[in-house]
This record gives sequence, C-alpha cells and structure tokens, in this order.
Amino acid sequence: MIPIPNSNVQFATATQMGKSDIDRLNRLYKCFRDFDEPELIEGDIAVESEAEKNADPCTAGRCLWEKSTDGMVYVPYSIKNDSYSPREKAIIERGLESFSALSCIRFTPYRDGDKHWISIQSNTGCYSFVGRRGPGQKLSLGRRGCLYMKAIQHELLHSLGYHHEQARSDRDDHIQIIWENVIENKKANFGKKNTNNLDTSYDYNSIMQYVK
Repeated sequence: MIPIPNSNVQFATATQMGKSDIDRLNRLYKCFRDFDEPELIEGDIAVESEAEKNADPCTAGRCLWEKSTDGMVYVPYSIKNDSYSPREKAIIERGLESFSALSCIRFTPYRDGDKHWISIQSNTGCYSFVGRRGPGQKLSLGRRGCLYMKAIQHELLHSLGYHHEQARSDRDDHIQIIWENVIENKKANFGKKNTNNLDTSYDYNSIMQYVK
C-alpha cells in the first residue's frame, strides 16, 4: 500500500487506540448524545435510524451491541480458563478495561441469562467476527503474538462493528493498493466495504490500518 498524496506517511505506528479510533467508536454508539434527540445529518436534517444514512448492513444497527437505559453499552465476555495463564488473562482484562475510560463501552463478565457474549480464547492467531453475531461468538487472541494492547483493542473493535481502515469506502482517495505485491489468496483481505465513515477522516495511524 502507498499513501496518497504523501508517500512518506507512516502506516499503523500506534501501539494502542488513537483519537480517531475512539472518536469513531463514540460516534457509532452515540456515547455522548442526548438519547431523546434525533440524529442529525448535514447539520440540521433529522433521521430516525442509522439505516437512513448508512448502507452497511451491519453498522445500520443489526450487529451493534444494545445500549442500556443508562447510556452504557454492556458487552458480556468470557475468557476460556484453560487458554491462558493468570498473567495472560490479566493482560486481556486490561485491554477490555481500556474502553471504559474512553467511551460508553463496558465489557462485563458473562452471566447466566446473557443472550449475546464474546468468548475469548486462544486459537490460531488473532481474529474476530465483525459486530454482534450471537451467543458465545469466538474472538481469538492466540497466546503467540496476540497478547498485547494493540492486538487486543484491534480485535475488540472488530467485535464492536469495525472493519479495517484500508477497507473504508473512500480508501482509494487515500491509499493505493499495489496489487502485484499481494499474494493471490490474500487479495480478498484488501476488498472495500460499503462503510459508514461517520464523517471522520482517513487515519493512516489507526490501529485498524494494515502496515505497508
């Protein structure tokens, strides 16, 4: 990938969520908005739902985690006990807790009766589904290579509804994919999505951005 127009811009140098990552999360979940007021677009046009301004079938609401009446978004999780040592579990919990000070997201331990939750386990590599997908949806944080803040926050952002930065609908205005350098069976990783960019600019340093 080559950044446009300045080829000297560095990709993905952040070690944890940056301002734009946090801003988008708060916009997506309307963390700091009066819930009795309608959403406004273009400054003064009210809309009743995300679907009216967003073509992405996921972030239009279907895969968003539900907001509580207190304004918080509680996302239940479980950590597979036989996957991690106590030290490794503590690292994951710090990553989960990092969202609380920055947004209305609250990752909470799974309780009987929760309909949807994230099951964190050490499988092969780091991966997550995008958004809320059902009971016990897998989020893999492999013990080898995934237990550091950037990787944990990256996968959790996927579980909250985010795609990679280079998958943004406006990415061609900001980066150039050098397709001849992409392995054939990896080209699908560089496809574009019909994303809701939440009126935010492209962030080369987002933790959701691939390195060059």
